[in-house]
Amino acid sequence: MGILSTFFGIVGFGIGSLVGLLVGFYLFIYSEPGEVKDPVIRPLLELDSSTLQGLLPEIPMWVKFSDFERVDWLNKFLFDIWPYLDKALCCTIRNTAEPIFAEYIGKYRIEAIEFDKLSLGSLPPIIYGLKVYETNENELIIEPAFRWAGNPNMVVVLKLLSLRITVQLVDLQVFAAPRVTLKPLVPTFPCFASIVVSLLEKPHVDFGIKILGGDVMAIPGLYRFVQETIKKQVASLYLWPQTLEIPVLDASMVAKKPVGILHVKVVRALKLLKMDILGSSDPYVKLNLTEDKLPAKQTTVKMNKLNPEWNEKFRLIVKDPETQALELQLYDWDKVGRHDKLGMQLVPLKVLTPGATKEFVLDLVKNTNINDPQNKKRRGQVIVEVAFVPFKSESSKHNGTSNGYGKSESGKSLESDESLSGAGVLSILIQGAEDVEGEHHSNPYALVCFRGEVKKTKMIRKSRNPLWNEDFQFMLDEPPLHDKIRIELKSKSRALIRAKESLGYVEINLADVVHNGRINEKFHLIDSHNGRIHAELSWTKA
Repeated sequence: MGILSTFFGIVGFGIGSLVGLLVGFYLFIYSEPGEVKDPVIRPLLELDSSTLQGLLPEIPMWVKFSDFERVDWLNKFLFDIWPYLDKALCCTIRNTAEPIFAEYIGKYRIEAIEFDKLSLGSLPPIIYGLKVYETNENELIIEPAFRWAGNPNMVVVLKLLSLRITVQLVDLQVFAAPRVTLKPLVPTFPCFASIVVSLLEKPHVDFGIKILGGDVMAIPGLYRFVQETIKKQVASLYLWPQTLEIPVLDASMVAKKPVGILHVKVVRALKLLKMDILGSSDPYVKLNLTEDKLPAKQTTVKMNKLNPEWNEKFRLIVKDPETQALELQLYDWDKVGRHDKLGMQLVPLKVLTPGATKEFVLDLVKNTNINDPQNKKRRGQVIVEVAFVPFKSESSKHNGTSNGYGKSESGKSLESDESLSGAGVLSILIQGAEDVEGEHHSNPYALVCFRGEVKKTKMIRKSRNPLWNEDFQFMLDEPPLHDKIRIELKSKSRALIRAKESLGYVEINLADVVHNGRINEKFHLIDSHNGRIHAELSWTKA
């Protein structure tokens, strides 16, 4: 039976193969090909909802959302520069990875870890749309939607126990929608101090890994595990509100905010030089902080004194206690002509203990050049008491309350008046104005009026949209809960008639500033058709 069944099986296979070949040949020769129909092209408005849902993921962002811009020019730029950008990025990756690899050499019997091949491939990322946000903050927000289906060639060689193990990354795909914030904007190239990146949603990352030529991702369950692990790790680090900040410029290039108040008491001076003909001097002291553009403060003049006593107190706003210093300059007052300099001295703020008062007995010198032989001449001494009081940390909580997107309503107190009491600094940053125009000329400048004190910005000639970026500070003993500040725009010309002209004004209730901690808005000008002024106001407790 076994021999017969084998024989009939062979015969059946031969006959079946012959019949199949004959039938196939007959159909190939004598059958007529069917007519190939052209694909049906229909406009989107004629498609049903299910068909549209299947097509939407493939449609670029600039088609689906009107606020996304089409950036074909940027994709062309990336395509042309990609060969050079590939080499630059690979060099950065190599330099960043080598110290990390070095930490594992010698551990777990690893002898060496190095790149055998490193290339990002020939296919650059493609940006499917770009959205740019406009805010009142000193920043630029960009949201690109990009996809990168690359063909990288990355091979890492691991030498373990005299074995050479190769790990290769292939078929990398990354789909992401990051938010890129350039801030703060500064007048130094490239015009922003840092890049802040965050992800608006979990990215899609797909890739393959080959170890010794074998596809590891083909192992059942490993592919999904790796995908979920990457998404969780990336989301925990960079998913909004988590951010990655990349410094671009040095911190010294960024405009610094006030961090505290320096209390200075000018007590007395001893054995000053005789500058007058009658053998005496009329001394007074000018004091200011280095790296500060504010006008110097000045004591009263003590007539005919070589050992004057002032006991006068001053307050100065500190922006950087690590680099700033208190500069004291003594002059001899003259009724006619230039005032003679008696001497000067510096007190670095970094030697002060925050909150503690320290007395200094300073020997006066001619200048800060230690090699100047004239500094060896005795010029007398000045005695001062200095205390640095930093702002309270609670003020930082207010800074996040209003960030240009919204603020607390007027009249709704976030804190009780008792908790808000105490000295502080009212800061006003006049950033610019829009659509301001006078009847006869447009050379705008801004006046900041508060409690009888008036401060003025520079004048911008022939401009309807001036930019100032000038800040002013007012040191107050109590929060201005019941005060208003007036910001008025004026225009000035050299004409004899109608030389000055009002462009509008606004009055701001400072109770909102105190309760919110910070307000950054564009205010509509009263007595102006369409004019607006952009001002940032903040209150910081001392």
